[in-house]
Amino acid sequence: MNRKEKEKAIEIRRERKSKKGYISSILLFAVFETVAITLWLTKDNLFYLLNFSYIGVSLSLGVFLFQKGYGYARRVVQFLVGLYMLVYLGLISNENMQIEGFWYYLFTGVFEAATIHYAVAKIFGPLLFGRGWCGYACWTAMVLDLLPYPVPQKPRKRLGFIRYITFAASFFFVAALFFCHVGNLERIMFWSFLVGNILYYTVGILLAFAFQDNRAFCKYICPITVFLKPMSYFSLLRIQCDKEKCVSCGACRRVCPMHVDVTDNSRRRRNGTECILCMECVRACPKDAL
Repeated sequence: MNRKEKEKAIEIRRERKSKKGYISSILLFAVFETVAITLWLTKDNLFYLLNFSYIGVSLSLGVFLFQKGYGYARRVVQFLVGLYMLVYLGLISNENMQIEGFWYYLFTGVFEAATIHYAVAKIFGPLLFGRGWCGYACWTAMVLDLLPYPVPQKPRKRLGFIRYITFAASFFFVAALFFCHVGNLERIMFWSFLVGNILYYTVGILLAFAFQDNRAFCKYICPITVFLKPMSYFSLLRIQCDKEKCVSCGACRRVCPMHVDVTDNSRRRRNGTECILCMECVRACPKDAL
């Protein structure tokens, strides 16, 4: 095959990949729009239509920008969705979108706000898009990803058990409030949202510098991963490796912020449930094998 034929073949592959990206963008928007319309009609609340439509548009835009080769596509989505949930839903609308808010609504038996958010993004959603929440919508990671260690500088620690402690602590904190019949719970939930975020950012930043790893908090501390990890195992949307193209250069593993071995297509691959679909491995692959 001469040079012109090789260039033409590369261009054809790029066009096919671009078309797949556009289709993925449209399908992603369709999923969120379906959720938006369903909740709007069942809950008779226009907020859900606007809320999930906005998130769907933001995520679809990110996929579109990625296919166009825009280097900060994921960052755009992180700030569009992350700031919306932190500032508008959390600070302005006084909704506790942290895990304490989920427990609060669960104890009250109300399927609103945080319970719907968790059901869509963190409990059932990962069956479709894995831990995409962590890569594109988390307002904690939105800040942590700006720190100077996007690629871990040290081997992964065996500290994942801490997430179960923080998970249990959040549950017992809210359970104790109900058990003790504490009054003005809505106000307490708002303040726990503020304090919780301050703690998350503080601990996350300290761990990032201590371990030279922006995502150390996500790997060891974040209680949400207790929901995300088991559901992500069955995710339909996964990074796949074309073994015929792969030359085992290790470029993908070197840039992965979560230590995932994406060259292994099995669901039992190393740290497989940690993949946040950041696509850094796809960018780094010199053979377009991912």
